[in-house]
Amino acid sequence: MIKKLFATSLLFLGFSSLCNATIVEFQTSQGNFQVNLFDQTTPNTVDNFLQYIEEQHYTNSVIHRVVPGFIVQGGGSTFTGEWPLSGIATNPAITNEPVYSNVKGTIAMAKLPNNVNSASDEWFFNLANNASNLDLQNGGFTVFGQVIGDGMAIVEQIAGLSLCQDIPMLDYTSQNCSEQSTPGIENFVVINQIIIIDSSDVTDADLTPIENTLLTSGTPPETGNDSGGGGGGSFAWLLIFNVIVLFFRKAVLKAS
Repeated sequence: MIKKLFATSLLFLGFSSLCNATIVEFQTSQGNFQVNLFDQTTPNTVDNFLQYIEEQHYTNSVIHRVVPGFIVQGGGSTFTGEWPLSGIATNPAITNEPVYSNVKGTIAMAKLPNNVNSASDEWFFNLANNASNLDLQNGGFTVFGQVIGDGMAIVEQIAGLSLCQDIPMLDYTSQNCSEQSTPGIENFVVINQIIIIDSSDVTDADLTPIENTLLTSGTPPETGNDSGGGGGGSFAWLLIFNVIVLFFRKAVLKAS
């Protein structure tokens, strides 16, 4: 059985599209929207993200950072009834996979400054074409999915809310912020949950993700906004290995 699966996985690698995906739905207090994940081209990142979903890590977390015209960030903070927001315990960091470009409408992993392989649970949505900055900075930020349908309308709605220390807030005035008045959970943008709505092998037939070509073009790194905190042969073999692992994982799930 294992030999059959391995042979099938090699055939799959040779003839399938390189950006097959899984579709997930972000269910938030500001509305729901869907994201198509690139689980064949960024398998390590997607597998990590799906593990956090399975663990309900993102359930009742809050969007903790907005930089207007740049990003909307979440995945790592929750509100426990008092300031400041509380961080959520994370799994080990993962290997960077800078395959696609940080253009508007994509979701990418946040990471620590000056630490290429430090992404864990936090992600961000690109509100604009941030390729000239984020495709190069800190080894490139891993884009692992794309908002589909009219989902960016909700992301941009979140980005347009009033901010308190970069946190998007509802019915919470600048005076409340300056006085650090204790808010309620209703004042935050809450990720109620993230669910898988389509785990088919191929879900991205209508998508045309843009590749990150800046890392191999010899262009010097940019030093702009950092969404972190807040391509050699070895990488290619790592990518192939992770694709095989992810294929096994899906095959086991389907067989169970």
